[in-house]
Amino acid sequence: MITGSFGSPFAFTQEDIDLAKLLVMREGVIEQTVQLTKERMTVGRHKHNDIVLNHAAVSGEHAIVTTILDDSFLEDLQSTNGTFVNGHRIGKHFLQNKDVIKMAKYHLEFVSDGIRPLAAAAATIPAMPVPPSPATVMAELPLCHIEVLNGTNAGKTLSLTKAVTSLGRPGVQVVVIARAIDGYSAAHVEGDKAPLLNGEPLPRQPQPLKAGDILDLSGIVMAFRATA
Repeated sequence: MITGSFGSPFAFTQEDIDLAKLLVMREGVIEQTVQLTKERMTVGRHKHNDIVLNHAAVSGEHAIVTTILDDSFLEDLQSTNGTFVNGHRIGKHFLQNKDVIKMAKYHLEFVSDGIRPLAAAAATIPAMPVPPSPATVMAELPLCHIEVLNGTNAGKTLSLTKAVTSLGRPGVQVVVIARAIDGYSAAHVEGDKAPLLNGEPLPRQPQPLKAGDILDLSGIVMAFRATA
């Protein structure tokens, strides 16, 4: 794991060398373990797909998984019988650790143990604004950053270039900042004590961020700023 840190106990986790993978199961038996080694991997019944699911109810080209750095997105390719994640039919979906994808008789479990602290908090993460595609977000949304205002790391900054950035100390207090097509938002996803946004407890539902907003995570005070 490559970690950019402002010093213990506060750190930003940005990159991870562990590859995400899909566990392909049918009737509870794992038939394949597929690592997401390519940026685009197709799933379907036809043999030319990267992941072949041999069942009549699976479309020839059923879905595609796009992976950029440590973010993976699942998109249904207008399949006949649909693609479901955690019981809900999807068009496009930002995959998180332990998501279960259903295609006909197949269940595919998305495993990305290296993404922390999101992996530890997956059960509590609320529905986050997810961009329709990473390319669209990068092209249309102005870049912003976080600046530390106090302590030994005062003045240090972190660019919010990813679709999802986690801040804080796993197991104590974690905030997720999402970068989506309609702007940035923050949500409290881990820890009993809520961090503060402009002096008020940050809820677990995403809250829009605007330039100048102040976050307080366990006494570390940070400002949300637009990058010039």
